[in-house]
Amino acid sequence: MIITLNDLENDLKVQKLNSIYLFYGEEKYLIQEYLKKIKKCFGELSLGINYILLDEENINGLISDIETPAFGYEKKLIIIKNSNLFKKENKSPIKDKIKEYLSKNFEIINESVVIVFIEETVHKMDFYKTIEKYAKVLEFKELKPVEIKNRLKKICSLYKVNITDQNLTYLIEISGTKMENLINEIRKLIEFAGENNEIKKEDIDKLAIKDMEAIIFDLTDSLGERNTKNALEILDNLLYNKEPLQKIIITLYNHFKKIYFCKLAVELNRDIAMALDLKPNQLFLIGKYKKQANYFSEKEIKIILNELISLDYSSKSGMIDLEIGLKSLLCKNC
Repeated sequence: MIITLNDLENDLKVQKLNSIYLFYGEEKYLIQEYLKKIKKCFGELSLGINYILLDEENINGLISDIETPAFGYEKKLIIIKNSNLFKKENKSPIKDKIKEYLSKNFEIINESVVIVFIEETVHKMDFYKTIEKYAKVLEFKELKPVEIKNRLKKICSLYKVNITDQNLTYLIEISGTKMENLINEIRKLIEFAGENNEIKKEDIDKLAIKDMEAIIFDLTDSLGERNTKNALEILDNLLYNKEPLQKIIITLYNHFKKIYFCKLAVELNRDIAMALDLKPNQLFLIGKYKKQANYFSEKEIKIILNELISLDYSSKSGMIDLEIGLKSLLCKNC
């Protein structure tokens, strides 16, 4: 059965646990948060007795763990992370054995254990279809900005700290949409602001760590505004923070490719979000891409893309130092 986040929240509020869960998706922080809530429903957990951890390496012990009593406890919690069972390329006989066992022994499972599968991705093949019959299945997609803001506001209110919608939007823009990162940032900002105070934009500028995408936007703004000094400072800061040069070049290349697609989409009156393959929680980036597309002509963007490809090749063949080459490229295109 496919469920929603609200369904799961409502069940856990009254400690109503299903026998089998399948959690998967990009938002790992939320998966871990709800896993904590499931553990809380069990109260005391004793590893190896009423609490079992499995993964791809020891998944063949699942049936034995289900059948072994949770001595002294009413039920056993079995958490299976990245089992590889939901990948279509997995042809292991244990996959069919577990699928058959779950189908034939669900009553035993229902009485004695709670099984939680946690996967990054799933292929909806035979094994998935079997699990779906008995499990509550929830895909943890990255939250939309409004959902992220609601969660962050709730955390702020718990600590009696205020933050405006505008500043929450700004925090998301510079720190990204991953909840794990944002929770760390908001806690740091709460501590800095203190009880009964407000988190201000300047606090975010001082303390929040920008994600790579936001930094590349800043770097591109500097290029578009022909501010060579600022562009080189941004690059130096990335290098100081130990960001690999190859990663910087790949990210910059992909960024300019999106600017090019954005420019074409505007000219052809096409949907920009679709052209850039943006997720629902990334739609706020459309305005930023449109702004940067106005900085450059199509010809200029193509030149930058070709120069990045050429730099990558030249550095790998030992013809040029990668850092010098990238700084030269930035100066040339400012």
